[in-house]
Amino acid sequence: MSLTWGIVGAVLIGALLHASWNALVKSSTDKALDTALIHLIGSLLGLPLVLVAGLPPAAAWPYLLASLVIHIGYYTALTGAYKHGELGLTYPLMRGLGPVLVAVASASAIGEPLSAVAWCGVLAVSAGVLLLGLSRHALDNRKAVAFALANAVVIGVYTVVDGLGVRAAQQGGGNALQYVAVLFALDGWPFGLLVLRRRGFATAWPYARARAPLATLGAAASLGSYGIALWAMTRAPVAVVAALRETSVLFAALLGTLVLKETFTWRRAAGTTVIVGGVMALRLA
Repeated sequence: MSLTWGIVGAVLIGALLHASWNALVKSSTDKALDTALIHLIGSLLGLPLVLVAGLPPAAAWPYLLASLVIHIGYYTALTGAYKHGELGLTYPLMRGLGPVLVAVASASAIGEPLSAVAWCGVLAVSAGVLLLGLSRHALDNRKAVAFALANAVVIGVYTVVDGLGVRAAQQGGGNALQYVAVLFALDGWPFGLLVLRRRGFATAWPYARARAPLATLGAAASLGSYGIALWAMTRAPVAVVAALRETSVLFAALLGTLVLKETFTWRRAAGTTVIVGGVMALRLA
């Protein structure tokens, strides 16, 4: 398995999609409801894909079920981070540590030890991502930082689980689309029902009707982003794809500056430069 320029391009498109739906959640007035709505709609979008692609083989189902449970923690920590902090702070922190955790687990859990050059790329991407998020104001947002760091661990765990799952599907005679379709068809319901129970139908329904058009775009972006990433993990090392996917922070920084009117600092410029260097190292590994 190797990282070709075609895979790089596809994962970068997925990174842009990922940053886009996260910016949509951050811009909302109710982060939990928006996250729930986006992924409930994503579940509905996954249903026709299941009908087209079919069910994944039995070997993939333990990973699918584990991923569903882990994603409840992901959505909970995600909404907590965006409730207490800026996109430009929380998003890089959440995404920056995940690739390192995945790289550490790759040798034992996936059987993919990285080369020295690949390690340099992973560490550079993670360092650049963290540089984008860290600022002198970070300690003033301790709740946001705590949620973001907790979610970084969750992201590392579900990345390894889904990387193994999509490969199990392929090795069992299935494909990445089957795994992604079933994951999304089921994924939105646990967290969505939890939020609905807390908010109540009378509060959730008017909000959902008003946000449905934007939430549908966010759901399509989420589905496309993770679908591309899992497909890439069947063709390139999981840790390398995980690191490359976190270039989404570059797009998040741009969206945060242009759309959410957040300040673009010298740290973000420096972080961008380090990330680009890391991407080049990953490609050369």
